[in-house]
Amino acid sequence: MAYFLQQLINGLTLGAVYGLIAIGYTMVYGIIGMINFAHGEIFMIGAFITVIGFAVLSAAGVSSVALALLIILVVSVLITSLYGWSIERVAYRPLRKSTRLAPLISAIGMSVLLQNYVQLLQGARVKTMEPVLQGGITLMQRADGFAVSLSYLQMVILVLTISLMASISLLVSRTPLGRAQRACEQDKIMAALVGINVDRTISTTFVLGAALAAVAGFMVTMYYGVVDFYMGFLAGMKAFAAAVLGGIGSLPGAMIGGVMIGMIESFWGGYVNAEYKDVAVFGVLMMVLIVRPNGLFGRPEIEKV
Repeated sequence: MAYFLQQLINGLTLGAVYGLIAIGYTMVYGIIGMINFAHGEIFMIGAFITVIGFAVLSAAGVSSVALALLIILVVSVLITSLYGWSIERVAYRPLRKSTRLAPLISAIGMSVLLQNYVQLLQGARVKTMEPVLQGGITLMQRADGFAVSLSYLQMVILVLTISLMASISLLVSRTPLGRAQRACEQDKIMAALVGINVDRTISTTFVLGAALAAVAGFMVTMYYGVVDFYMGFLAGMKAFAAAVLGGIGSLPGAMIGGVMIGMIESFWGGYVNAEYKDVAVFGVLMMVLIVRPNGLFGRPEIEKV
């Protein structure tokens, strides 16, 4: 029971990260019907900014951990938001009226470009970072000494993820931007006719998705302390799998899909074989999609003629 509880905590923490990245995928798909395959690289850039930021602040003599975390998080969100805006302007907007295959190839090309761009700037070697937020609470301890612990960092990740998820849901459902996004999702031409700036709405959606990916990169770097230029590919694929599993286009579905992916990975690695946890994740995805092709919370697309 104790080992199960520990894996449950680990799975929730990992799933929260995948869920944040998956929300970026599902928001972009919901508004333009295309997959931003460069989204994983935005997550990777956010992770690198975190490592570089801590090194710079440490050299500058900033001793307050809370202040350093806040500064790095804000800077990471701002920089990655600029990347998200640039990707939309360069890789998507010129191809928005072309065939669906052209933006897909453009997004894959942007993904490869960002990978190699970071590799040239930072090198191919893995970069590490010392633990910043340590400590936690012990929830249970077995007679053999195994302890179930919930670290302070895991608490921060879970609370921050829940807060961001609630904020994004309120933004989409209650704000003028959210109404504009839903209108563009329904019909971009009619949205433009009633005065909505479609280009600005789509750009803002990319910026929001990139900001969430930056937060995920920040949390993963704090949690594992290791980054490399290729980390965005696999994390992006798993987050995309989470978005599809939950139902692409559904915000709650993206988060629940992320939690499910995190749980599968954690329990498979803990009870079966850690080397094949990625195989288990995509195997479960295939089985679910055979039964529910639109995902758990997805709706079938209805083409108007």
